[in-house]
Formats: sequence, C-alpha cells, structure tokens
Amino acid sequence: MPKDEDKSWLYNLEPIIERWPTVSRPEGHVHFRTKMLWTTGVILTYFILSNVIIWGLAPDTVDIFAQFRAVLAGASGSIIHLGIGPIVTGGIILQLFQGANIFDLDLQDPEDKAIYQGTQKLLVFASIWITGIPQVFGFLTPSDALIGWTGTGWARTIIALQIGLGGYFIFLMDEIISKWGVGSGVSLFIVAGVAQGLFTGMFSWLPSQAGAALDPIQNPPGGLIPKIFYVTTELPLQQFVSGGGFEQIAFVGTNSLVSFIATFVIFIGVVFAESTRVELPLSHARVRGARGRYPIRLMYTNVLPLIFVQALLANVNLIGILLWSGPLSNLPLVGNAEWVGSYPFLASGSAAGGSATQAMSGIAYYVSPIQGLSSWFTPLFAPELAQTVTNVAAYRTSWQIAAHVIVYTIAVIVGCIIFAIFWAETASMGPSDVAGKIRNSGMQLPGFRRDERILERVLERYIPSVIIISGFLLGVLAAFAALFGTIGAAQGTGLLLAIGILSRTYEEIAKEQMMEMHPMMRSLFGQG
Repeated sequence: MPKDEDKSWLYNLEPIIERWPTVSRPEGHVHFRTKMLWTTGVILTYFILSNVIIWGLAPDTVDIFAQFRAVLAGASGSIIHLGIGPIVTGGIILQLFQGANIFDLDLQDPEDKAIYQGTQKLLVFASIWITGIPQVFGFLTPSDALIGWTGTGWARTIIALQIGLGGYFIFLMDEIISKWGVGSGVSLFIVAGVAQGLFTGMFSWLPSQAGAALDPIQNPPGGLIPKIFYVTTELPLQQFVSGGGFEQIAFVGTNSLVSFIATFVIFIGVVFAESTRVELPLSHARVRGARGRYPIRLMYTNVLPLIFVQALLANVNLIGILLWSGPLSNLPLVGNAEWVGSYPFLASGSAAGGSATQAMSGIAYYVSPIQGLSSWFTPLFAPELAQTVTNVAAYRTSWQIAAHVIVYTIAVIVGCIIFAIFWAETASMGPSDVAGKIRNSGMQLPGFRRDERILERVLERYIPSVIIISGFLLGVLAAFAALFGTIGAAQGTGLLLAIGILSRTYEEIAKEQMMEMHPMMRSLFGQG
C-alpha cells in the first residue's frame, strides 16, 4: 500500500512485490567455495536447458532473433528460446522511466530501491509474455502431430507455456548467481553461448551450407581450421591463388582469416581498456599506516550498456517483423510498411542467401547488426566476390550499405553512452554513492578532512567523465567488432561482451578470494 503522499505511485505494487516468488538473499556471508558451486551449477543447468527442445515445435520454425543470439544467450528452438531478452527489456524500460523521473524514486533510499527492484521483477515477468506470445502466434509453428492431437489453439498454448517457463527459469538462475554466486547470471549466460560459438567457428567440419555437399569454393567446412585444411588440400596451387581459394579462406564467410585477426585485435583492445584505470590513494582514518587505492576503471560501467543497446535493437527488429508479416501487419500506416522494415524472405525462410529475419529496407534495416566484412566491404569494394557471399547486403545499393554502416555505428555509440549514464545512476556508481562506500569502510583521502562531501567533490572530477568515455569506448569497440566480424556465430558484439565479462569475472573471483582471506575488506565492497 502507498506509504505517504510524497512516496512514488509504484508503492501501490508493494502487496504484489512482497508476495512475488523470488530467490532469498543469504542472511550472512557466503563462503567463496559455496559461491563457486552455485555459479558452476547454474551454468551447467543453463547448458542442459539449452538442449531441451520445445515439445511439439515444427522443425521449419523461423527464429526472429537469429541475428542477436550471441547477445540474448538463448538457444533457438529450446525451452530457453527467449534467453535473457525479457530480463534486459525489463531493465531498459525501468531505466528509461527512472531517467525521465516518472517513478519519482530515490535509489539511495533502501525502501525506494526495494520497490524499484521489485517492479523490475514484475516487468521481466510481463516481458516474457509480451515477447513470447507474438512469436508463438506468428513464427513458432506447432508441429502437425501436436495440432492433430490438441488442435491449433491448445498447441500454441502448450508452446507458449514452455517458453514462458523457460524464460522464468533464466530469470531465477540469474537471481541465484547474483545473490549466491559470483558475477552476473545475465553476463555469464552470454559467455557460455559465445564460448560455444567460438569453438564451433574454429573446429566445425560441417559444411557452411547445411544439406549440401562439401566444395572448396562454394561450400567449404564451417570451421576456420577445417576450412583452411580442406581448401588448401583440395585445390591445386594455381586455382588456390587465382580461382577464389585464397579469397574463400581470407575474406568469405564468418570464419575467415580476417575475422580471426579481428578477434585477436578485439581481445587485445578490451583487455587494455579493462586494465586502464585511475587509482585514488586512500588511507585509513584510525589505523596509522594502513593505505589502499580505489580504482576508477576506463571501462567503468562494464559491458552492461552494450547489452541494453543490443537488446533494444533486437526489440526494434522484433517489432519490424511483427508489423511486416505478424499479427500487427494490418495496422494503418505502420503495418506492412517498407519504411518501418521489409522482410521479403520470411515466407520462404531465405532467398538468394539472405537471412529470413534480416530487414531489407526501412528503419529496421539501418539499425540491424552488421555481419562482418561480407555485409559491407565485399559488395562495396569487391563486387566480384559478392556473388559468393551469402549475405543480404550484397543485394542493396551502395548508398544504402554505406548509410547502414554509418547509422548502425552512430546508434551503437550513442546508445552505449546513454545507457552507461543510466546504469551508473541505477547501480549506485555515481560520485555520491562511491564516496559513501569509501567513508563507510573507514578510508579517506590523505591530506583531506574525513568529510564525505569533500570526497564526493574529488570523485566528481573523474567519475562523470569516465562514465561518458566508458560508454563511448564500448560503442567504438562494438562497432569495430561488427564491421570486421569475429570467429563463430558469436558475432563481434557477443565476443566483445564475452571478453569484458570474463575480465570482470576474473577480478570478481580475485576480490572474493581476498575478502575470504581478509574479512575486514568486505566493508569496503559493501558486503560486510
């Protein structure tokens, strides 16, 4: 019930929030070994669920999130088909409303923060059904056997219940890791999917085009190492040099030498950015000689802003598909309108090598992910190779391809900056929050009075600027990764996220071990 007149109207949801099933927080300190056991168990459960196929689903179902699988961390056609999409969508909505001060919540107040987090859980649950039901009634087609047994209506309901249950499983597993494990469940699920994609992209012997025979030029193995071995052994030297063999290895497809080099460059760039930091010297107010440093990293907001941006773009693609051929296609002005986004390959699954769920025109096309060099460099500067590239961009005009590159790059960079600012505010990473944590730990800036306001003014010289730089750098790295591509189905953005997540997770594990050995350090990290 509402508390006082000056309280946010979200307090009306308090009776529901208090009764909503959730994962309880540990009452005391959780030992490091226990945290690692919980984290490992949840990741193993995630892999198991990714192999549990939706019962009664037709094999020719269209996956409208195919371009975003590396970021959404869900396995197509499995019970976790929705992946982390609903969790991120709920977070985006709440951050946008909070940023516009619509909720009138003070996230420094424990009660307001509890209402904020409870509302986010309700939004996630709503997003599961808002995202899942249109797919069930538009693209997740029931099998003939299930329809014959239950009828069309009940068949779709059974499929909807399965993906709804899987979406809620992902939400609960994320909460388990956040409260009982190490790191973030959303982030670790992304890493799991990307790792699987990288392994496949390097070592898969399956043909690039499923169902067709292997051919050194038209259909080599999908993995980079098998492709290099197969092409170099099957083609004579002259044909390898002048007949397209070298181009096939170096440029064509997702798993090329250029993609491998770009993967290495992205890895080095992310590791360098993660290790760059400004360290503020600290001294203990009561223990003479006790000193420390508070690091302000260049990648201050981690990679979560990029997750929000990609989830937002995935929802734009979803809306475009629903307006083109889904249940919303009959709406006036926007229904089946090319300026919103056209998907002419949806009916046949794919045509001329184009992806069924990739827009061919309109707003949805210009903000859709760039799929490496083959989606822009090849059709612009090497059109003779474009005929062998299975990418929709090969069938666009030059100005459309160039505009796509520019618009997508700007959208990713600006989006990362905006969400970095929002995330720093909602995750208590602003100057006042950090100053409070440092003061509560008993530390202070040497040479200054032990006054939180002074510490906050010092932090204001660094943190706001670093937040913007962090978002900008994250966007630039993501755009570079998308433009040049990476190994495997992970895509550039997925790889960028995975590297950043692994770097932070390693630091998180080291921090947990340090707090295990030195319990007094828990107060500095707010885990007293």
